[in-house]
Amino acid sequence: MLEARHTMDAPTTTSADNGTSGGGGEWFTPRKKPEPVSGPGPAQRPAPAEGRRPAAIRPVGRPTAPPTGPAPTTLTPAPFASAVAPPAASRVPAQRPAPAPSPCAPEASPDALLVRRAMAEIAPVADKVTSYFYALLFVRHPDLRSLFPASMDTQRDRLLRALLTAAEHIDNTDVLVDYLQNLGRGHRKYGTRPEHYPAVGECLIGALSKYAAGVWNEEMEAAWVRTYTTISQIMIDAAAADELRAPAWWYAEVVTHELRTPDIAVVTVRPDQPYPFLAGQYTSVETPWWPRIWRHYSFASAPRSDGLLSFHVKAVPAGWVSNALVHRARPGDIIRLGPPAGSMTVDHTSDSGLLCLGGGTGIAPIKALVEDVAEHGERRPVEVFYGARTDHDLYDIDTMLRLQQAHPWLSVRAIIDQQAHQQLPDAVRAYGPWNEYDAYLSGPPGMIRSGVDALRDIGIPSDRIRHDSLEELVSAGN
Repeated sequence: MLEARHTMDAPTTTSADNGTSGGGGEWFTPRKKPEPVSGPGPAQRPAPAEGRRPAAIRPVGRPTAPPTGPAPTTLTPAPFASAVAPPAASRVPAQRPAPAPSPCAPEASPDALLVRRAMAEIAPVADKVTSYFYALLFVRHPDLRSLFPASMDTQRDRLLRALLTAAEHIDNTDVLVDYLQNLGRGHRKYGTRPEHYPAVGECLIGALSKYAAGVWNEEMEAAWVRTYTTISQIMIDAAAADELRAPAWWYAEVVTHELRTPDIAVVTVRPDQPYPFLAGQYTSVETPWWPRIWRHYSFASAPRSDGLLSFHVKAVPAGWVSNALVHRARPGDIIRLGPPAGSMTVDHTSDSGLLCLGGGTGIAPIKALVEDVAEHGERRPVEVFYGARTDHDLYDIDTMLRLQQAHPWLSVRAIIDQQAHQQLPDAVRAYGPWNEYDAYLSGPPGMIRSGVDALRDIGIPSDRIRHDSLEELVSAGN
């Protein structure tokens, strides 16, 4: 998939690593080369000590009086509840995404209304809020600077955007809790610790109180403190549970590098430990050329018996990681992988057909889904629409056609914009009906947005539409 797909991923809500997680300038020279993976069992590393409970947030410029106003009624974890890890659960997210709220959903909670009022106030000055937030964070807590890339150009608004988006959707419990748990697990690779969260919360409140001054009061501040405390505790608890059963990151050696076009490469790597994941998921990748810069890529195949992982990478303009992977990476190079994430996976308890829309390198997880259906021996219909701007962009069409030839239940259609004079979602309307299908979309954000709209227009309910953009998934449910 294209680099920077998931804008809600940020450090301390994501994005970097420091010495506490084995990072630092020398991580690219592991003590020994990765060994071939010999089985699908869980990765094993010594479990670190359980994280410390975070201190309470101290809002900037306010006395530390107990919060007032109504208690939150949506997400279940109480502020700074016990950080004891919950019972171990599968690392793999649930097969079905959380359903979108129904039109008859309850009215927003009092805290949610206050949170959204503040966000509406700061929307016109979002850039200033972001700059002030980071200034507060790095001046008051200079030790946190090492969690972030040396250059903040591409990272600048990710952390704040993630926090604000999560806060805005505080009432969308089913979607938000699953998202925050995945995010908390993913933070481990950046060296994020429980004690970092109060510092971030303090600076968040400081930035909001300054730029939402026209509506800010004690009641609103209390609502934000409760909201942030709940969000951070979900993430802390998920990370603590994950520490007991999985590494924070994996080394992976590049074993093959195939340039399909001048700007698209298929990169195959061997992780140093077994790497459990599901077809349709994605991971984060860090290269030795851009330390602490992580980008997301979907797995381009279902889990393989040899343990190898493949990614389709397109070099995008000014894309640091994507250009490094396409133009600099060679066999023998060592990269790092974060944990798997994403819920765009096949529900094997259902016999519904699969309607798959893949645009550009978004065909990678679609290919993985097809392989997954084949490996389960199912004969459910799978309809793949492979979108591209030109013939040149259909870099993996031969692979998809070979799969079609091998599986009579699979149909592959190439939709080329310049020839068909229509966008991929529009082409899907010409076929069907699709009321008995689960829909999967993977590609650029614009394609996903228009694809979701098109699929809803032709009668596919929202809870049967899955895609790989988490921020849009949360937004689509409201």
